[in-house]
Amino acid sequence: MVILKSRAEIEEMRKAGRIVAAFHQAIAGMIRPGVTTLDIESFAVQFLKENGANAYTIGYNGYPFATCASVNDVIAHGFPNGKPLEEGDIVKIDIVAEADGWIGDSGWCYAVGEVSEEARNLMQVTKECLYLGIEKAVVGNRIGDVMHAVQTHAERNGFSVVRDLLGHGVGRAMHEEPNYTHVGKPGKGFRLKEGLVFTIEPMLNAGKALMTIDADGWTARTADGSLSAQYEHTVAITADGPIILTAQ
Repeated sequence: MVILKSRAEIEEMRKAGRIVAAFHQAIAGMIRPGVTTLDIESFAVQFLKENGANAYTIGYNGYPFATCASVNDVIAHGFPNGKPLEEGDIVKIDIVAEADGWIGDSGWCYAVGEVSEEARNLMQVTKECLYLGIEKAVVGNRIGDVMHAVQTHAERNGFSVVRDLLGHGVGRAMHEEPNYTHVGKPGKGFRLKEGLVFTIEPMLNAGKALMTIDADGWTARTADGSLSAQYEHTVAITADGPIILTAQ
């Protein structure tokens, strides 16, 4: 069942969204060669605590961390670890905060020092896909309209869109109905209604869209070893247009 939020509830969700956005702004300055994703994880745990939020993902279906840290060919759900980031890496940091019973969810892709032209282009196009999708997230459109904008921009630029990991509704739980892929056809899929709060989180690969899961049961990586980028916002559908609850 899709749980539509009132305007008052959407306002209540802003706190969690602001905390997530502030976290991403804070780590943007600390990501550089030599830093480990465990360093970022430790910062995240303390940051959430100091800002009156809980790390929602710790213990979620057995997941042990407050962040997902996905480097280079890892698409999503990578475990933070003690390996130093290297010049030229790209790293996706995803965090879910719970504040006053509501969820904020946002992932962002960061360049570690100077990265290749391919990596820069992949990151840029993925971010553009996110905002092109958000532009289509208006009352009366369908999810296919949103994801068609994502898919066509990605493929026009030579990148593939991951199909096997889904966007989702957000509210008092991290994963609410509906669930959907980031590809689509105009006029197809469920209709966007006022009060829907959901993620738009395109994952683009430099190679093919296929992925594999590591033995840990979580880490998703490109099947062909190519780079992957992702940007994600929590978005609310209102009569006045989309509100990005995790806007930085």
